[in-house]
Amino acid sequence: MDSALLVHRIHFAFTVTFHYLFPQLTMGLAPLIVVLKTIALRRNDEIYHQAARFWARIFGINFVLGVVTGIPMEFQFGTNWSHFSRFAGGVIGQTLAMEGVFSFFLESTFLGLFLYGEKRLSPRAHWWSAVAVFLGSWLSGFFIIVTDAWMQHPVGYARAADGSLQLASFWELLLNPWAWWQYAHNMGGAVITGAFVMASVGAFYLLWGKFEAHGRIFLRVGVVAGLIFSVLQLFPTGDGQGRMVAMHQPVTLAAMEALFVSQAGAPLVILGQPNVDERKIDNPLQFPDVLSFLTYRAWKADVQGLDAFPSNLWPENIALLYYSYHIMVGLGTFFIAIMVVAGFLLWRDKLFSARWMLWILLMALPFPYIANTAGWMTAELGRQPWLVYGLMRTADGFSKMVSAGNAMFTLLGFLGMYMVLGILFLFLVHREIEHGPVAEVSSGH
Repeated sequence: MDSALLVHRIHFAFTVTFHYLFPQLTMGLAPLIVVLKTIALRRNDEIYHQAARFWARIFGINFVLGVVTGIPMEFQFGTNWSHFSRFAGGVIGQTLAMEGVFSFFLESTFLGLFLYGEKRLSPRAHWWSAVAVFLGSWLSGFFIIVTDAWMQHPVGYARAADGSLQLASFWELLLNPWAWWQYAHNMGGAVITGAFVMASVGAFYLLWGKFEAHGRIFLRVGVVAGLIFSVLQLFPTGDGQGRMVAMHQPVTLAAMEALFVSQAGAPLVILGQPNVDERKIDNPLQFPDVLSFLTYRAWKADVQGLDAFPSNLWPENIALLYYSYHIMVGLGTFFIAIMVVAGFLLWRDKLFSARWMLWILLMALPFPYIANTAGWMTAELGRQPWLVYGLMRTADGFSKMVSAGNAMFTLLGFLGMYMVLGILFLFLVHREIEHGPVAEVSSGH
């Protein structure tokens, strides 16, 4: 691989991975804040109002960091991936512009009203501002997903005389079936992150012995939302997204499962190490026929392996793709197990006193971030060697005039700046959690 291409890929991978740590929480918290605000309004309960305000402050910190880290990626399309921008800008420019003009301004404007306008707005108007923030954040996610889905499964385009692609059908772009499954799966992952973070902070407050009334609310809302969306993440969204991959990118499915040989009754590998050189799975733990059933709803269906495709169409890093996919699926399975147990304890009114479960919920906080990152790695590694699937290879899309040294210089600069931003984020969130949902510590502590 060209050294400049490698640095450009690492550069964008780093900036987008760091950036997505923040939007996944804002998109995940947005509907939960609406839930808290709705209950507060219906019950006229000040504790729920305080809970909504608390998570709005956490939302605001994430939103600011998301904006700061998101803007450079827009410029990277021109500085690091100019050939891709020239080739596909006539299509993806539409959705990226709509994300900024419509959803970003909707979200940012009403976030300001929600954070600072409660005393100037009626209770219902303030509730509507929370709903608008939710709609803005999820609309933002939709336009970004539509952009990425088009790169995975390009539709609605026409080739211009200069070889570039131009948008031929706006509605075909927005109604891309890949986009809707990917959007549902992605937003489910975001809500799981928000639910686990909320439940984790609630568990922390109960273990700490402070802000216990708020902690119970955080646990109740977080566990219920986490249980619902963890199950939905498996079916139907995960199943639907997987079948889209099987239909339109069968070589990607083969690489995700490290299925080197086409076969009827293909097994589902639970554990094992892909041995690409010998084209086999070492030390496999697998269930016979299950992959065939999950993919085609028939136990003995033929599933294409990597041997059915030329090696130059294989994803470039099969081992990393395999591990990313299995980390995502494995963690998703653990999320269901954790939330089923926590939900059962909540139903039996035992969760708040079950310290062992509170510790599990507290320690589980980082894992949704890992699962979401692994999921995006699966999507982007699986698309390789294509930048736009079937139309433009990744090796043809980077800025040829920007040397490896120049790209490395800016990458090192971003590493330093983002380290400072990461420390600042942790400090601000820690301060908010330590201060709690109310200004004063609960009486008796």
